Amino acid sequence: MSKLNYNHLKYFWHVAKIGNLTKAAELLHVSQSALSIQIKLLEESIENQLFTRQHRKLILTHAGNITFSYAESIFNIGDELEAILKKGLQLENLSIRIGMLSTMSRNFVDDFLKVCINNPKVKLSVAARGQTNLLNELANHQFDLALTNIEVRGTSKQLWQCQLLAQTPVSVIGPPGVHLSKNFNHDYMSAKWVLPAQGTTIRSAFDGLCAQHQFQPNIVGEADDMAMLRLLARDSKALAVMPDIVVKDEISAGSLISYMTLPNIFENFYAITVKKHLTNQFISELIKNYTYVT
Repeated sequence: MSKLNYNHLKYFWHVAKIGNLTKAAELLHVSQSALSIQIKLLEESIENQLFTRQHRKLILTHAGNITFSYAESIFNIGDELEAILKKGLQLENLSIRIGMLSTMSRNFVDDFLKVCINNPKVKLSVAARGQTNLLNELANHQFDLALTNIEVRGTSKQLWQCQLLAQTPVSVIGPPGVHLSKNFNHDYMSAKWVLPAQGTTIRSAFDGLCAQHQFQPNIVGEADDMAMLRLLARDSKALAVMPDIVVKDEISAGSLISYMTLPNIFENFYAITVKKHLTNQFISELIKNYTYVT
């Protein structure tokens, strides 16, 4: 591959954002034919087609999407660098892009991000994704930080910095007025249950606890999404297994009660970043200074 021409890349970036060659040419004050040539030269240099045409529309190819995501990072970082240098290394506004696992507790995410929310100089963007897309977009620099309750393992760990933010105990949650012991015993045998879905860490640990006590729970609902589990706990009148933080507002209001903390069962929350030569100081401080209070 020949050396990447960043002028060609910037022309491509503008066309990809607008999705129309004519409009992009007008914005850039160049002819449509000149713009087409610049993109063609870029495609030849990277040996990949970046666009296909569908009914007069330009559609990014797979290679085009990857190139666009990197171009977004390159030119956004360039804009930030220019702003930093012009303003004496002090940014008035800092854009922070956070990705979160779509099934994790929104209350935890809100607690972690309250420093950003309360900082008038921070422009915060938050998006929910599945674990695979979350890591892919983080690797493509579309996120500055990913929040998840699934630890990054295996060879991919060489690409990431995965840091444990909090290890939260898991409780039995239920409606008020139920007479239950603080220990897991026969009081719980006749109850109806809503549980995390099979295959989740909490569910596997709870199934192991039930096996120890030779207890087969009467399961009336399951969910792999903590937001949905919260709704099931609130509306089903059954007992639920989850960290207190998921239903902290309901516990504070008295509509749900935390009856007992399950022994040796925890929910872990992780912050994941991509390893870089230059770290984002704000993100580093955000992770370093975060303290979870149970």
